[in-house]
Amino acid sequence: MAYVIAEPCVDVKDKACVDECPVDCIYEGDRSLYINPNECVDCGACEPVCPVEAIFYEDDVPEEWAWYTDAAVEYFNDIGDLGGAQAAGPSGKDPARVAALPPQNQD
Repeated sequence: MAYVIAEPCVDVKDKACVDECPVDCIYEGDRSLYINPNECVDCGACEPVCPVEAIFYEDDVPEEWAWYTDAAVEYFNDIGDLGGAQAAGPSGKDPARVAALPPQNQD
């Protein structure tokens, strides 16, 4: 795995990162976006454009959000490797722990 999208993205899904990703590896769940660890090439293009600062290199994910690394793995274990996010479209799914989060404040 390379980059991880954490809690600030939940219920926001700005998608600036999607536009910046050169390999189309950022998929849309119901409440959050997810980076496919099998497709990400570690370029880091997504990180600086995220307006809510939700994207972290795997070794830099804040401790309170470390479980988002496992959530991304769970997400792709569920939907599979689809070979490109845009062609796949929104999945309408999230890992159980993300789905169970209370609505996030969108100031």
